[in-house]
Amino acid sequence: MPEPVDETWGRLRHLGARREQLLVEAVSQVQQIRALLECVWPAALDAARQPFRSSTWTAAISVVLDRDHGDLALTRRRGAARFEQLVRREILRRGRQRPCLRIVQQVFAALSDSAGVIAHRPGALERVALLLGDWLETRRRLAEAEARMTSVLDELQLTGLVTSITGLSAVGAAAILAETGDPKRFATARALVKHAGLAPREKLSGTFKGRTKLTGQGRPGLRLAAWRAVWGALRPNPVYAARFAHLTTREHNKLTVTQAQAVIAAAILRHLHAVITTGKPWNPLTATYGTRQHPTALPIAA
Repeated sequence: MPEPVDETWGRLRHLGARREQLLVEAVSQVQQIRALLECVWPAALDAARQPFRSSTWTAAISVVLDRDHGDLALTRRRGAARFEQLVRREILRRGRQRPCLRIVQQVFAALSDSAGVIAHRPGALERVALLLGDWLETRRRLAEAEARMTSVLDELQLTGLVTSITGLSAVGAAAILAETGDPKRFATARALVKHAGLAPREKLSGTFKGRTKLTGQGRPGLRLAAWRAVWGALRPNPVYAARFAHLTTREHNKLTVTQAQAVIAAAILRHLHAVITTGKPWNPLTATYGTRQHPTALPIAA
């Protein structure tokens, strides 16, 4: 669908493209770091349940790789207390309050682990140090891009409306709207869902009737942005959580987890279209029961 020329929406589109590029870079850097550590120092990855989401883990690894240049024996000789002190200092430098001592202790214990290809450790850990620096810089640029995107939402006066959908963040909504453009250009919410390729369609050929499934057509970037929004919104949003539970547990036509997530992604797009085109906040009752049961509520179909 051709888009009308608008500077503000155009800016959001380009910022969304930059954010996507940075996300790809960040994922690639994490995969490379993980692969190298699995080869030469796998115990480091076991020090935290989700190491790349732990500021303590990244600070501890930075202390080992930057200050001691990957010399695990040197870091170990400094002692646990000195190591904790250095990690705490690194955490404060990054604007955090205090480290998780359990993770600090587990990283220190991993310094004595001999598993991995020892001969490759020095070179591989040097690469990890470089990649870790690249990843931290990518995250900084990503945060900057996301801040710019949310400022565009503020400029469009849409932040309050889109975040009225429980569980949908301003960044998640901005990522979706960067792909859709102004939702008002779509005559119906279903048209927006079809634009994303999330509207199921039955396969027909002559007298043959195939299964109803997603066609895979539409805008892949929009489909991905809506899919990502599901992960943040599914748990805190009671309407989406109940819908997901029903779809995956009902006896007739039970959906797989992936299929149910696609349904929720389509619902998020419909609800975004509704709140923006009507200018009214999201209404959980209408999202659950529809407008016929609640004629005075906001017209959002579940």
